[in-house]
Order: sequence, then structure tokens, then C-alpha cells
Amino acid sequence: MLPGRSQSGGDPIHKIRHVVIIMQENRSFDTYFGTFPGADGIPMKNGVPTVCVNDPQTNTCVRPYHDANDRNRGGPHSAKAAVAVINGGKMDGFIEVAQRGKRACRNPDAPDCAGGTDVMGYHDGRDLQNYWRYARDYVLQDKMFEPNASWSLPQHLFMVSAWSAYCKRIGDPMSCVNELQDPDYPPDFRARRNPHFRSPEPGRPDYAWTDITYLLHAHHVSWAYYVMAGTEPDCANDQADCGPVQQKAKTPGIWNPLPFFDTVKRDGELGNIRDLRDFYAAAANGTLPSVVWICPAGPYSEHPPGLVSRGQAYVTGLINTIMRGRDWNSTAIFLTWDDWGGFYDHVPPPRVDENGYGLRVPGIVISPYARRGFIDHQTLSHDAYLKFIEDDFLGGARIDPRTNGRPDNRPTVRENVSILGDLRRDFDFTQKPRAPEILPGAIFWDGETAK
Repeated sequence: MLPGRSQSGGDPIHKIRHVVIIMQENRSFDTYFGTFPGADGIPMKNGVPTVCVNDPQTNTCVRPYHDANDRNRGGPHSAKAAVAVINGGKMDGFIEVAQRGKRACRNPDAPDCAGGTDVMGYHDGRDLQNYWRYARDYVLQDKMFEPNASWSLPQHLFMVSAWSAYCKRIGDPMSCVNELQDPDYPPDFRARRNPHFRSPEPGRPDYAWTDITYLLHAHHVSWAYYVMAGTEPDCANDQADCGPVQQKAKTPGIWNPLPFFDTVKRDGELGNIRDLRDFYAAAANGTLPSVVWICPAGPYSEHPPGLVSRGQAYVTGLINTIMRGRDWNSTAIFLTWDDWGGFYDHVPPPRVDENGYGLRVPGIVISPYARRGFIDHQTLSHDAYLKFIEDDFLGGARIDPRTNGRPDNRPTVRENVSILGDLRRDFDFTQKPRAPEILPGAIFWDGETAK
């Protein structure tokens, strides 16, 4: 029996009336929690890592090391880079891929250019006091894999739809085919001189397949996707310094793909994509929608070259706001990072279909019903968030082309794959709701700056 399941048959998951997914950027599990006590972290003996990765430039093997620098470089994180760093399960291509990315930079000294041995650095509780506090006091997931072995846009498509695809015919879900690296790019990529960018025809980009908001709308479940206005750094290829562009709630982009889903437009729900300032107000006054995603801007995302400390302070501000608000006692917060960002991780990802999983990323569960000090060793991916939402609000309905009334050609119903764990194990619904833990160092975004 899952922890907290009622003997009478009622599912206590429904004590959660608000699911908040906070998606940060570009960190592997080992680079943030590789030395966290009890977790499947960096293999050690007598406090010294027993693993290392070859540096082709010096022909030496570099061990993971504590890196207290607030600004990290990381490395390429495309589908091609994922294959190279995993290297058939050897997990030894990280430095070579980062060095190759650095050579591709127009300016190797630019802060948004890839690093080298920087990818072997890890942070610990000295650098990540609040993140480690959340992990100690709530739930840390040490087998959370990104759902796709690729970069930010495919991941954000997976986050809301469990698929990344390219649709050959506009508006036709059955014309959509797997596209792990080059889905239909949003308009912001037209400014980046991206060699992979397809010359758009009218009506593109077009995400014609089914996303979770289609089911939420059909079941009258409220949702919102909150976007912080600002810059949006990332590249679709292995060139690390393609340069930032602007994003906001009304500007669809790689971190804000929902405006280009046909379902969102046809259901008249474009207004659910909102400015982040609206989140602070809703969390404070008890009007959070049932399902919430939160998208940062570049400087607060932890995506290199963003500062680790700034991202942590911004996330702390989001969580403090929820904890102080009227909805805390019925909320589950899922904090995670979208991909590995080039940083080292020692665990080979399992393969579930031709699209993933990708590399391991941190995952934390924060809720008044979260188990205290629990490390979840289940195999998970961001698909588990969709599964939890569906079980909580949709009666277990899945984004399944055979049953949801909207066929498409996705290869797998990701929420149903046998390897995927159940997030309900991270909760104890029999416990009295826990009091908030308001942590120091928070910053709050006012529309222009975070303070």
C-alpha cells in the first residue's frame, strides 16, 4: 500500500488541490547533490571520488571536485552531446564535449561560452544552503531523469505534453513525428542565425499534437503558466554563445511553448499564460490555479552564465510566497531542472523509447504532506508530474491517442511506462499538514528586477 492510501478506498492524493512545477535550468544531479548524505551521488572512498573523466587536452583523468564559483560554464546539451557524454553508459564524455563546445564559440572568453573541466565541478551544502535545506526537510529524488536526451525546447515540450515532435502538416496531429533535437522553433530563434532553423511557412511554429492542457480544459481544471519577463539564453545547436533574446508571457519562446499548441489556441486559453507578477498575487491571496508551471528569465534560471546564488534566491522567494499564502496546506511543489547543462553525472539513463530518458537532474518535493527527510530512489522523469496531475485532477486519464479523443503518433504513453515511479510515495497523507519553513535570502521579482 502506498504511504497514506486510505483503507476505505478514497485516494488521499486529492488533499493536493494545487500542483506547482518550478522548472529551473541546466544542472545535473551530481553537480548539485552529488555529495548529499544518503543519495546515489558521486562514488567516493574515504571522501575522494573514485570516478574520473578523461581530459583530451592533457590526457589526464579529472575527478569531480568542489567548485564554489557562483558562475559556472557547463557545456553543450544537445541530443548529439547527450550521446557523446553518455558514451554507451560509460558516462565519460563530459570534458571532451565541453571543450568541443568552447571551440565553437565566437569568443571563448565570453561568460556564456562552454567551459572545460568546469563540468566536473560540484556544489554542496555550503553553496546551496536553501536547496539542501529543502532536500533535508522534505523529499529529494535521486533518480529523476529529464524526459528527453536533449536541450531546453524539447524538454519544455515534454513537460507539458510528454512529447517533442515536428508536424509535417500544419494542424494535423497525425503528421507529427519524433523530433528530439529540432522541433518547430519559436520566433525567437529567427534572430539567432541558427543553422538548424527551418525557414518558416505561414502558421509555424505549430505544435499540433495533444498536451496536458487539452485534458485539463475538458475536465474544467484551472491552470496557469507563469513567465518571468527578461532574457532567455539557450542554443539549439552545440554553439554555446548564440546570445540572449527577450521573453515575456505574450512572447512565445523555447521556455514558453504553450502559445503554439493548437489545443491551447482552440480552447481559448492563451490568457492562462501569464506574467510572473500574477503568480505572487495568486499565491498570496489563495487563488492559485490547480496546475501551475513557473518559467524563469535567464539571470534567475541557473542556466550558465546565470549565478547559482541568484537562482536559489529567486526559487526561495517563490516557495516562501506559497508557504505564506492561503493555499499552502493543499499544495505540492515540484522543484526541478530541465536538463544536465553539460555537467557531470555518473548514472547512465535508462532507455524507455527512442526519445529518452535523458540525463539525471535534481528533483525536490515540498509540501505540507511531503515525507520528512526522505530520499526517493524510484526511477522518475518529468513525465511523473503529468502522471500525478492526471491522477489527482483527471481521474487517471492519460495523454493517450487511443483514448483521449485526439489521436497523434507519439511512440509511447509516457505516463504508463512500467519503469516510471509514482510520486505519491513522496507523501504521507496521514500526517498533520506541516507548518511552513520560511527560509532566508529570498528575492522577489517586481516586473523588472528581483529584490
